[in-house]
Amino acid sequence: MSLDWTRHLVIVPVLLPLLCGALLAPLTQGRHRLKFVASYGSALLLLANALALVWLTDSQWPGGVGVYLAANWAAPFGIALVADRLSSMMLVLTALLALCALHYAQPRWSRIGVHFHSLFQFLLMGINGAFLTHDLFNLFVFFEVMLAASYGLVLHGYNVARLRASMQYIAINLAAALLFLIGVAMIYATTGTLNMADLAARAPLLAGPEAGLLRTGVAVLALAFLVKGAMWPLAFWLPTTYAAASPPVAVMLVLMTKVGAYVILRIWLLVFGLEAGPAAHFGYEALLWGGMATIVFGAAGMLATDTAGRMAGYAAIVSSGTLLAVIGYGEPLLVTAGLYYYLASTIAIAAFVLLIELVDRIRTPGAAMLALTMEAYAVEDMPAEPKGKGVPAAMAFLSLAFAACSLTIAGLPPLSGFVAKFGMFHALLQPGADGGGIGPMGWSLMALVILSGLVAIVSLMRFGVRTFWAAEIVGPPRLHTAEVMPVAALLLVSVVLTIQAQPVFSYLARAGADIHRPQLYIDAVLGTQPVPGPASQEVAP
Repeated sequence: MSLDWTRHLVIVPVLLPLLCGALLAPLTQGRHRLKFVASYGSALLLLANALALVWLTDSQWPGGVGVYLAANWAAPFGIALVADRLSSMMLVLTALLALCALHYAQPRWSRIGVHFHSLFQFLLMGINGAFLTHDLFNLFVFFEVMLAASYGLVLHGYNVARLRASMQYIAINLAAALLFLIGVAMIYATTGTLNMADLAARAPLLAGPEAGLLRTGVAVLALAFLVKGAMWPLAFWLPTTYAAASPPVAVMLVLMTKVGAYVILRIWLLVFGLEAGPAAHFGYEALLWGGMATIVFGAAGMLATDTAGRMAGYAAIVSSGTLLAVIGYGEPLLVTAGLYYYLASTIAIAAFVLLIELVDRIRTPGAAMLALTMEAYAVEDMPAEPKGKGVPAAMAFLSLAFAACSLTIAGLPPLSGFVAKFGMFHALLQPGADGGGIGPMGWSLMALVILSGLVAIVSLMRFGVRTFWAAEIVGPPRLHTAEVMPVAALLLVSVVLTIQAQPVFSYLARAGADIHRPQLYIDAVLGTQPVPGPASQEVAP
């Protein structure tokens, strides 16, 4: 018996950025080109590895699950890394955003700090590990690696605003880490295991005080994830941090916000699914109500702010609230549409945070104040007759890119945001498991999604009018090719998601079906045996 070599691909997303970050740490700032090439090459390899895992889980591995036993120790005692359709998709998204962030940072932002590339690689290690691990304690380890790297990156190119935002960000996440440890300790004291598959197998057997203690521990653990997932009222830190962070770091923060929602989805469907007995659907109602309240909070924030960075933060809050409400609603078909929304919203917001800095270059320092004054006092400015001067290419790109981001974030046709919301509405209007139609909570969720999209388009178009129309534009902005390409690439991916919506939905439907079958993971993880060593193998005479 030997281990199939393809199973080693499961640990590559953790080992590769760890080794790359460690090797880059001793290099000085004078070796900037070498550091960029190594970091960018690592991200390219991560993307290739993630695409290979997508292929393996979707068509090669039995059950669509690949298990890697670290140090060759059997679960639940050893560390198990699990790749399935959902985690492989998350790895592809992570590598794609990492490539865009690194490409954008190359001309300017990565040169400001000595250890930008090392911290970036450690951040990728933490994010990838959180997607792959099947053990709560190692999930805590990967979360801390991810957060420790993000602390340094949020401070990258520090100024007063970043320093203030980072102090708040660090304090909030340290408190969340404490809650994480308390929740993990309570779960271990109750069940005697932290392996997710083993936990899913033992949870239905608990009753009385033990079941209550497990639910309390999971609830405390969920608070830590919901801080990162930006559920109201735990989302107050996010807009300030988004607005203060440098653009390439903000791209990764967009993804990190979604990690919390991913972990909630993974744990809740695994431990509290339909097969969990008395504990089935525990906390679903809280997730639904909390998600809906988060949508309201994010929409109100978008309408109230006139700062693009904070607007992006509130858009991310709306996105997280929608995902949490989808999980809490508890319909498998809705989860599939929610996963598509996960992809579409993350890519659109990431493109928007990169675009913000480029858009700011077209305005004079007093342009924003002038636009606000004209709007407040209803000043009518009759435009002069056009002179026949063509629109500069840079202005055309910025305006079209802004329009594409706005349409996707708001969920208007024809891009992927509209497809995602249409898919969610279609799922909500389908008969439920009991054969009944959509209930009051379903109508309420639909109404909030529609209203949040209306608020988003009003807020974004108001910002667009002030920027591209009412503001005094001195001349075409100076855009570097390395800054334009990541934005164009992300928008191109959004277009591809729209055109190829049918195969993407089919893949996500298979991923959603997998995570709704806890026994699949229980059998795969607990049934994987260590590879026997040479001394333990019997030699035939």
